[in-house]
Amino acid sequence: MPFGMVMPSREAEREEDMAVKVDLEKRNLLRAAPRLIQILRVLAKHKILSALRGKGHWPAPKEVRETFEELGLTFLKFGQVLALRRDLLPDAYIEELELLHDQLPAMSIGAVRATIEAELGAPLAVLFTSFCEIPLAAATIAQVHDAIMPDGRHVAVKVQRPDLETMISTDISALTNLVALLESIFPRLHALDLPVLVREFANSLSRETDFQREARSIVLFRTALADVPDLWIPDVVPERSSGNVLTMEFSDGERVDLYAKKHPEAISRSIKTLVRLMLQTIFEEGLFHSDPHPGNVFVLPDGRLSLLDFGMTGELDESMRESLKLLLEAVVKGDALAARDAYLEMSPGSENVKGAALLMDIKAVLHEIHRSDLAEVSIGDTLETLLRAGSRHGVHNPSEFFLLTRAFVILEAMIRQLDPQHNYMESFREQVSRLTEQHFSLDRIKDKTGKLAREVERLVMEAPGDTRRILRRIAEGNIGRVQAPSLEALGGRVCFNLERLQNVIISAALMVSGALLVVAPLDSGWHHEIGQLMVTAGFFGTVYILIKGLRSHPGRR
Repeated sequence: MPFGMVMPSREAEREEDMAVKVDLEKRNLLRAAPRLIQILRVLAKHKILSALRGKGHWPAPKEVRETFEELGLTFLKFGQVLALRRDLLPDAYIEELELLHDQLPAMSIGAVRATIEAELGAPLAVLFTSFCEIPLAAATIAQVHDAIMPDGRHVAVKVQRPDLETMISTDISALTNLVALLESIFPRLHALDLPVLVREFANSLSRETDFQREARSIVLFRTALADVPDLWIPDVVPERSSGNVLTMEFSDGERVDLYAKKHPEAISRSIKTLVRLMLQTIFEEGLFHSDPHPGNVFVLPDGRLSLLDFGMTGELDESMRESLKLLLEAVVKGDALAARDAYLEMSPGSENVKGAALLMDIKAVLHEIHRSDLAEVSIGDTLETLLRAGSRHGVHNPSEFFLLTRAFVILEAMIRQLDPQHNYMESFREQVSRLTEQHFSLDRIKDKTGKLAREVERLVMEAPGDTRRILRRIAEGNIGRVQAPSLEALGGRVCFNLERLQNVIISAALMVSGALLVVAPLDSGWHHEIGQLMVTAGFFGTVYILIKGLRSHPGRR
């Protein structure tokens, strides 16, 4: 589609904002029974049930894809999610499920008009001076129309299909009960964590139907990539958008693969821009576009890229971004132990992991990488191999990791298609160097040091009161009435020690920040002098604090 569905919400947003909430009452097996029976008939028709029972071979990959298509919208989307799980399914089935398309017959112009007028509260002719009745694209969730605003702006209007809430709720209810039924009959399916997969799928599908959330996501991407000069993301037109209607600026460009054939001399610039936007959004903002195929990347007449379709996007929190950095560094260095530890940090909640076996598999992966030419190494393939190894040895891979892996696989495949001779890893190294330089900038270090100081200050201010409250609750608890006449003295000592701790941490932060500036890979030499001054100030500050502490307690060494 010309532009996409929705990005998963930021951590501060809650699931209660979702446009389509699964009606808990419809999760009742009785209500889902008719749809569940229909699903079982389709599975039996394509001999999938007999394969689960061990009474037949698995059907051909093509027949599995046709099964999802026959079951309709929700299952078609579920098949697309399964296509990401290379750790669960053989390659032949993955490749077939990747062919699942979500093109549906277009809605009538009457249904489109009714939705727009109900959502925006005005006649279609008043909202748009021109509205093309033939859609630019028609997919499962919505379809897009070309239109002109009264002020002359050329826009694309995305209109959601009616009655999605009832359809999705019923199908998710049936799918949930189907998984529970299959697990009760075939216990071996417990290893696949299908209920968790269905729950994550239901949440993502619910978010996908909220166009207001998508509008906020587009704003986040525009902000994160505002400093990329060769990129343009169409902006949202808020006065013509709602929960079921999304109006955006029209992107008048050409598909990047078609552009590459006409302008082979200019495609290297576009590839570098693609790599930059990928790495910058991942490591700086924790956002990423996980479906960067040629149909979602256009080239404008002035040569800038236009990024479209945010239907498959994801986000990484700060801890996961740090773990990803450590993982990539360990892969480059060939450090299997560090790679395993970083990988497990990206997958919290994993229990009963076979750590030794996982380490052996990772060693084998890194050995193959370092036997190859670095220019031929694929980041996406490496991450896919790690995912499969992790799943074999008990790791519960987070959904964001699957989306991220998919993003790298698609990006690398598109780059090879655009320019088979382009050195992707060289572009990757260039952008990593740029991000490293930003990471060691004075403003960045100053910001991190200030943040650390504020955290320590808050700890110092709150710790004495928290200590007194905790001890008072212990004294008033079930263990009896405990008298603590020296509680204030204890609080005072804690406060005094925490103040000293704050000063020590600030001094240490100065030394560490200064050392980073000294070794930072920058061209100019200003950072060396400033770094040396920071190290010196931190060192003498630490010595002063130690001398002061010894004077306060002359009997201690």
